[in-house]
Amino acid sequence: MFEMRRPGAVLFDRDGTLIRDVPYNGDPNRVEPMPGALEALVRLRRADVPVAVVTNQSGVAKGLVSPDEMDQVNARVEELLGPFDAWAICVHDDADGCTCRKPAPGLVIRAAAVLDVSPRDCVVVGDIGRDMEAARAAGARGILVPTEVTRPEEIDQAPEVADNLIEVVDRVLTDAEDPVPAGARIAAPWARAMGWSRW
Repeated sequence: MFEMRRPGAVLFDRDGTLIRDVPYNGDPNRVEPMPGALEALVRLRRADVPVAVVTNQSGVAKGLVSPDEMDQVNARVEELLGPFDAWAICVHDDADGCTCRKPAPGLVIRAAAVLDVSPRDCVVVGDIGRDMEAARAAGARGILVPTEVTRPEEIDQAPEVADNLIEVVDRVLTDAEDPVPAGARIAAPWARAMGWSRW
């Protein structure tokens, strides 16, 4: 059970969580935010909670999406939803045996490192079991927001389930009853300059 306190960061899956899931999408014009995504992010930013994206993009490894197309889609996500403090992207396929592709913890660990917070102080928000498994493997708190593609067993096995992103933010900000001492979180202004963190 996680101690109920202000998160060091909230890490969002991209497809099916922040934006509608369009499989192997390389067209920025097809990017559509999920309901409540912008409001949820605005509230977290106003609360000075860092927000990041942790996303599997195997379409690059499969040759279905070019790195440039992926970058254009990510840029469109930021146009619609505002800037993120970090992006951690796995461009590998399942057979590549990497340590970053969810359900492995690599993306969560990398995003936390960029933001200079512990993975244990992060909340990972996603729509499928892989997201929750990655959170668990990294020692982070996981909150599942199911969609039509989420399997019943993934819901049953999730550590926490929320109906939507607004409920997620209600929960993580309400949990944070104690104010954070001044200077407790050091922002990482260089994170934006790093661009997309993919490997």
